[in-house]
Amino acid sequence: MKRKRCLFIAASALVWVLLAACPSWALRSFMMEPGTGVYGVTRMVQAREHDTLLDIAREFGLGYNQIVAANPGIDPWVPREGSLVRLPLTFVPPRERPDTGIVVNLAEMRLYYFFSNGGHDFFFTAPIGIGREGYLTELGEYAVKSKTANPTWVVPESIRREEPDLPAQVPPGPDNPLGDFAFRLSRNLYAIHGTNKPWGVGRRVSHGCIRMYPEDVGALYPLVPVGARVLVVYEPVKFGWADGKLWVQVFDDFDGRLGNQLAKVMDEVLYYETAIGPLELDRAALDRALAEKSGVPMAVARPRKE
Repeated sequence: MKRKRCLFIAASALVWVLLAACPSWALRSFMMEPGTGVYGVTRMVQAREHDTLLDIAREFGLGYNQIVAANPGIDPWVPREGSLVRLPLTFVPPRERPDTGIVVNLAEMRLYYFFSNGGHDFFFTAPIGIGREGYLTELGEYAVKSKTANPTWVVPESIRREEPDLPAQVPPGPDNPLGDFAFRLSRNLYAIHGTNKPWGVGRRVSHGCIRMYPEDVGALYPLVPVGARVLVVYEPVKFGWADGKLWVQVFDDFDGRLGNQLAKVMDEVLYYETAIGPLELDRAALDRALAEKSGVPMAVARPRKE
């Protein structure tokens, strides 16, 4: 037990050392545990005077989509001072993921970076902005082709046709939409990069690139090597086993790819029953999760009592 604890401390210390070099604390970080598929804790905070939900979202590492979905009764632009704001800080890692590398879940508008150290598996996670309608990033596997600090934006011809007043290149600086750091991907001119418009995180605003808060991409930049795998997936409904229960996390299926969500959930229940045994389904909780699409994981099944 003492040796295991020392290994945990050593591995955790490396994570903290890596992030200590970053400009500010960013990227939610977790050590993965066998048999656990749900991480973090959903919490509440009070809105302060002049707060918007966007301000609160950025402060706690959330995107616009996540905080709005979790707080449907609150005006995102003028929340009443003192009102309780739910922070959906509980995460279910995507099912499809590499041992080491990045997963971009478009439906969730969230990025995950998985890696191992000292015999332990970790992941970092951060909200993202994604492609607007007609420009959604193609699903599939990519690699980090290169990474650049203070990048110059070479404006693609397709964008210049839409916005003829744009120059051929935009140098580093506050007007550069790539922000301070960029990871170029291996195809389709896509990149994961910062932004000079943080309000776009948690929204569909780009031409297919993945936008991150400046502090998040700055923290990720020294950690991800050139050549790292990048999987782009679309998982609006995710499942995780934790605390003896099956949890479901539901996001808006904005691209209409999932089809019958209830059928998807029932297939997943059968999958877990094969591994664990008969489950007792809480149909009321399941119906609520599918209807609300709050992004907050809900317990929908547990082992059936004999």
